[in-house]
Amino acid sequence: MIVLRIPYNLKVSEEVRIYEKLIRQSDLKDVHVAPHALRVAAFFSVLSRLHESKRYGLDVVAKMKLYDGCADGLKQNEVNELMAEYPDEGMSGVDPRYVINRLCSALIRAKTRCINALDVLRALKNGLDQHPAITAEETERLLGFITWARREYDEIAKREVQKAFVSSFQESAQAVFNSYLDNVEAYCGGVKARDPVTDEELDPDERLMRSIEEYIGITDITRKTFREEILIRLSSYARKGRNFDYTAHERLREAIEKKLFTDLKDVIKTTTSTRSPGLEQLKTIDAVSERLMLDFGYCPVCAGGLLRYVGSLLSQ
Repeated sequence: MIVLRIPYNLKVSEEVRIYEKLIRQSDLKDVHVAPHALRVAAFFSVLSRLHESKRYGLDVVAKMKLYDGCADGLKQNEVNELMAEYPDEGMSGVDPRYVINRLCSALIRAKTRCINALDVLRALKNGLDQHPAITAEETERLLGFITWARREYDEIAKREVQKAFVSSFQESAQAVFNSYLDNVEAYCGGVKARDPVTDEELDPDERLMRSIEEYIGITDITRKTFREEILIRLSSYARKGRNFDYTAHERLREAIEKKLFTDLKDVIKTTTSTRSPGLEQLKTIDAVSERLMLDFGYCPVCAGGLLRYVGSLLSQ
């Protein structure tokens, strides 16, 4: 017998595909798995297999994102050097089978036909105490990864509900983006902006631009550089004949989504956290739940659970 040691996968997106395959082969094949449930499990598993980079000063979270395609300013040859820093990376960590076994355990215990991200994280955490091969030090490290995955999921959940509450989210986001872009072009060009309704020439709306930029930490000192960067990206897209929408710039997309969510925060909080909602609130909840099911892949069980969870987050 010749033993060939094959490293575990180190990409979150590929890890999710592994789970999907294993689920199709298991007793979970007829269970509805809520959106993002497998992704948070993949966060946990991949993080457990990585080493912090001494050469580039990256922690395992940053490395995980890099390995999954988010270059974050590094060139491809630098990413390759990063991956070669630890030849044994992936030879240890959480096994995909452990994750699937924990999902099966959660299903039996919950007696439900749907598993959400919180069920997954809870099952993974409970399983650590029952794993004889994991030391106390390693358990503490893995618990830290579960905590990080929970925080990441909290942001995903809030964004998901935000989009469901806005019946035409993309249109709203694009409208905010277009307004921002018009003012940035006027600001950088030293000219007047034109009001889209009255066609009146106005000074660039600094309040509008700053209300978006502040969500991603753009300061007064760096605002001019950031705005020029946006115009450079716009010019690059135009030369290539590509559409420059609000998703084309990652940080600006994040800022616009955060702004829209903040504008809706009080409405979402009141609607989802009220113990005895009125008729209008019930209509809103039903409409949002239907949108979560039709547009995002939730079932009635996990859609309701998501709304309650986000309501509790906003009430904290």
